[in-house]
This record gives sequence, C-alpha cells and structure tokens, in this order.
Amino acid sequence: MANRSQDWFRQAERDLEQARASGTADRHEWACFAYHQAAEKAVKALHLRHGQEAWGHVVARLLDELPLDVPQELIEWGRVLDNFYLPSRYPDSHPEGAPFEHYGPKQSEEGDRGASAIINFIRQELAE
Repeated sequence: MANRSQDWFRQAERDLEQARASGTADRHEWACFAYHQAAEKAVKALHLRHGQEAWGHVVARLLDELPLDVPQELIEWGRVLDNFYLPSRYPDSHPEGAPFEHYGPKQSEEGDRGASAIINFIRQELAE
C-alpha cells in the first residue's frame, strides 16, 4: 500500500488556505472549522509517514499519540482547535444563536496561530 502522507499534508495546506479565505470573507465559523481540519489532516499525514493509522478528530490526542516528542504547546493548540470542531457548525452546541454569531476575527486569528504552529511542526518532521 502506498504511503499517502504527502496527499494528506497537501490537503492540510489547502484547508489552511481555505480557512484564511473564509476569515477574510467574514465567515469565521467556517474559518475555525477549516483551521481544525487543516491541523487534523496534517497530524494524520505524520501518522501515515510513521506507518500508523490515525482515527478520530481530536487533534490534541492525535498529536499525543505520535511516536515522537511533540512540544506541549502544540498539544495545547490542538485543544484550542478541538473546541472549534462541533460548535463552529451546529446551533445546538451553543445555548442560543447560530454558530456564525459566536465566531469573529479573534477566533479566526487564534485558529490560524494554532493550525499554523502545528502545520509548521509537521512540515519539518515530514521533511526529515
């Protein structure tokens, strides 16, 4: 079976571009979800590079399960991004209001910082 880690990583980079475009378009709930997706796919790419299958959508756990030392700061960024996975899409994740009413530029900026940190780390690991 072919190693598809580069396919997953290239899609992660494209998801990061989509997240930024969504934030620019004032669609911050979608930006936050796409930042989560970018980080998740990047981490799964590194699992594949190490011959592991990775299941689930919890970025912090996926980072922690990598067979290498992951800086604690990245796991914390994973936790931030994990908080975007469901609430950015589903109204019943909030006491009231649609998801788009709960996300703005600050959340998009935070998502960008977290996803970028994780993707940069994984880019370096994949290059080795």
